Amino acid sequence: MDFLYPKGQIPPAQDDSVPHLTPPLRVGLAFVPSNSRNVEGLSEAHKAELLETVKKSFAGKEYIHEISIIPDTYLRSGKGFDSLDQVGRLYGVDVMALVSYDQVSHPVDNKASLLYWTIVGAYVIKGSQNDVQTFVDTAVFDLRSHKLLLRAPGINRIEKSSTLVNSAEDLRKSREQSFNLAINDMIGNLDKELTLFKERVKQDQSVKISYGKGYSGGGGAIDPWWLAIAAAVIAGRRFLNRSR
Repeated sequence: MDFLYPKGQIPPAQDDSVPHLTPPLRVGLAFVPSNSRNVEGLSEAHKAELLETVKKSFAGKEYIHEISIIPDTYLRSGKGFDSLDQVGRLYGVDVMALVSYDQVSHPVDNKASLLYWTIVGAYVIKGSQNDVQTFVDTAVFDLRSHKLLLRAPGINRIEKSSTLVNSAEDLRKSREQSFNLAINDMIGNLDKELTLFKERVKQDQSVKISYGKGYSGGGGAIDPWWLAIAAAVIAGRRFLNRSR
């Protein structure tokens, strides 16, 4: 919300316009720029790796033509839908999936940390407790109407004990792992939301669907061989009817 409606802007009132989608869709996928450029546990390389995981999970879907991973640097130059529209035109995408995130970590010492006063204890005793909680959320917007089509969250919590010597490194690994697991949770929820979205569109017609060239509305393009066979069958039936 801070990115789409910066400087305290109020979202416009809902109107009666209906988003018009033409599958197979070109989808843009990007992280929402964070206020901090150095989010612990989520480097730029890790971001790219996570988005690639999301992309691969939905590759081959009949309603998706292409998924373009967009670096969040393209979204840092400005905020709001005007900036989003510019990026959409640059990449030629129909809808944009924006991934936002938050992570909280609490490194604390447990009772066993009392043994840290010995040199051996600092290396052997697991007296440090790392508690990491991660939340990610993917919101999919239609770029023409600027309307939210669907959203899916992903959450994860990791609690691990470590020694004093390894505490900082173990915490870093827990942060990275928690992002990975939260993204996987989000992917599962997004897949479910896409299924519900298709059913919802059929029932309430909140979104208009017009199938694009090469899309059958189900399993993809029709095989030319099947068209040829169907034509031959129809021709044969007509010949038999005339013979009778």
